[in-house]
Amino acid sequence: MRLLFVHQNFPGQYVHLARHYAADKANELVAIADSANKRSNLIRTIRYSLPGKSAQRASDMAGTFVDHMARAEAVAVEAEKLRQNGFDPDVILGHFGWGETLFLKDVWPRAKLLVYAEFFYGNGDADTNFDPEFPADALRARMRNRGRNGSLALALVSADRAMAPTQWQRRQFPSELQQKIEVVHDGIDTDKIAPDPAARVTLKREGLVLRPGDEIVTFVSRNLEPYRGYHTFMRALPKILAERPRAHAIVVGGDDVSYGARPAKGRKWRNIFLQEVKEELDLSRIHIVGKVPYDVYRQILQVSTAHVYLTYPFVLSWSMLEAMAAGCLVIGSDTAPVREVIRHQENGLLVDFFNPDALAGHVIDALSNPARYRVLRETARRTIVEGYDLKRICLPRQTRLVDRLACQ
Repeated sequence: MRLLFVHQNFPGQYVHLARHYAADKANELVAIADSANKRSNLIRTIRYSLPGKSAQRASDMAGTFVDHMARAEAVAVEAEKLRQNGFDPDVILGHFGWGETLFLKDVWPRAKLLVYAEFFYGNGDADTNFDPEFPADALRARMRNRGRNGSLALALVSADRAMAPTQWQRRQFPSELQQKIEVVHDGIDTDKIAPDPAARVTLKREGLVLRPGDEIVTFVSRNLEPYRGYHTFMRALPKILAERPRAHAIVVGGDDVSYGARPAKGRKWRNIFLQEVKEELDLSRIHIVGKVPYDVYRQILQVSTAHVYLTYPFVLSWSMLEAMAAGCLVIGSDTAPVREVIRHQENGLLVDFFNPDALAGHVIDALSNPARYRVLRETARRTIVEGYDLKRICLPRQTRLVDRLACQ
């Protein structure tokens, strides 16, 4: 089989599929990625370069569409070179979020195109103007979302099939497009991430070793920002640490912005919300460790007593599912993508995204009475093993979809 993967940050969501098909030497695999992506890859990777920014834009509403068209053209140029050199894929797999897949059916009309449909913007129950602390002009936000969705809708129309990782993400798409989308999660490696009573986290700067059974609150986000509830978490910490004088908080995440607006004047969300509460905190018990290697991240989850996961109604993070797989008690925001997985008082706890006092109350009780939540932790792991396991559930479903398309 010949497969083409298209993703500016390859491998991204395709890491497991690429490894699966690369293991069979009868398959020929090629990837197209952005030249800014310096990752070494396990398959042949072609990198495209974007032209300079357009000299003029008709409107900021069209900005994303213009960028997506430029990226689509750059990918098509490299795709055409591949075609002229004899590469004729059976299936093309591409993330549709940056426009890269838009012209691929023009290069290879007979190839089957399977896109990763991660998010469609502007549905009334999603992230736009969800947080009143960071309001946006409602009309302009709706207009901007519609402009952003233009290339996404076009990409989905031109695709043969699509994958979305959760039911809620599928429901964000217009009903007439949902019929193309199958819900298949990327998968969690539950063999690799599981409870471990021998786990240890060494905080070298503080000379501290933390282990299961210690009072440990954990918070993980790719970047520390409002979209992932960092502000609510920080506002809950003073009460948590005051009530539990032996508790420690470990915060994992970078200082960039993944989603939403950047703070003004080059500031960082991490510092803004830390400064807001630092006078009420024992800073020696707050460990903001930045981005860490995967093995360290896994051990942080394995020693956690209470893991906080908060999010706007937006793309559900792998980290929440990995925390559940590690046997964490997850205290999650009562928002739609989280409710799809966490059932309150059954496999975790749900709390109002905007209520730091309620969050603190749940965390304090978890730290005070860990035995009370043992069954919830066990059920949390079972939820991931039975519904989101990479090797036994998600990857087989993904490969069946790819193989079925290849045979059509």
